Amino acid sequence: MSLEDRLLPPQAKPHASVAKISEAWYVVADAKALAKKPLAVTLLGTPLVLFRTHSGKPGALLDRCPHRNVPLSAGRVEGEHLVCGYHGWQFDRDGGCRDVPGLMGVGGNERSRRATSFPAVESEGWIWVWPSLDVAPTGSPFRFPTLPGYTEARRVVEAPGTLHATLENALDVPHTAFLHGGLFRTAEKRNTVTAVLRRYADRAECEYLGEPRPSGLVGRILSPSGGVVVHFDRFFLPSIAQVEYRIGSETHFMVTSACTPVSDFETRLFALVQFKTRFPGLVLKPLLEPIARRIFAQDRLMLGLQTSTIKRFGGEQFESTDIDLLGPHIWRLMKEAERRPPSEAPRDPSVVEYEKRIELRT
Repeated sequence: MSLEDRLLPPQAKPHASVAKISEAWYVVADAKALAKKPLAVTLLGTPLVLFRTHSGKPGALLDRCPHRNVPLSAGRVEGEHLVCGYHGWQFDRDGGCRDVPGLMGVGGNERSRRATSFPAVESEGWIWVWPSLDVAPTGSPFRFPTLPGYTEARRVVEAPGTLHATLENALDVPHTAFLHGGLFRTAEKRNTVTAVLRRYADRAECEYLGEPRPSGLVGRILSPSGGVVVHFDRFFLPSIAQVEYRIGSETHFMVTSACTPVSDFETRLFALVQFKTRFPGLVLKPLLEPIARRIFAQDRLMLGLQTSTIKRFGGEQFESTDIDLLGPHIWRLMKEAERRPPSEAPRDPSVVEYEKRIELRT
């Protein structure tokens, strides 16, 4: 047996935690980014072009003109159509070719001239795309929380990791005391907390009981007088991570991230941060933003190192414990959704399918 075989079991060599769920809605852009020009994006490794028609409706086409393979994102929008920048072919939101300059009698049903189209909608300030070509959209995109009177911030960031790794990182408590020590928690001052883990047909959540205010800089800013924390971490299929904190009676903080798989090892996060504290939001926001950027920079670095190690060794090798709370359940739900046939009846999302109480130190 070679050293490589001893270091990594054969069954792990070709494996990485990549689940491709195409029958779902994904955020691909902030709606404000979709202006007069076409916008090139990538979803599940597929190059797409987004455009907004004169009437304001978003469209999503494969970013390739069927005529001569020029990217449609290099074109322009005229009225209700996307115009290829090479020969001027015009396409509607459904991919129908509506004009070929100089050619008489152009209609929209010539299959060989059609551009591949994908369902696209605008909802709550985001552009969502349904990437399946085989199954029509079911349901509506995820609804972000509506919290009147809260200060809000939107951020779009890139993570060099798989969708699963990025989701687990966003919802993983144990790493925060070490990777983010001093900013959010500290490794020196540890507290015993009870985590209640629940899994449903379409989501998983962890509720933390008896958690004191985080001992790092963020906790002192958000709740100077301390207090017991109400803390939930939640995952919603296919790609939503949500962290909620209530600290004492002063502070409520919600971060909801729509995580979009750009490719197998690249994830884009579209995050909505909502908070309300005893301090005015306009005063607190400039203080929190550099801390949040530093925390994410640390996460991004670690995800990049994780990805490069997986690639170097040709696959993954995991050893999980009870305090790896949500990661295994996120993976289970993602794989179930990936393999689920369209004809399968959905399970009751209100039924708790798994529940466990776990003691951990934070």
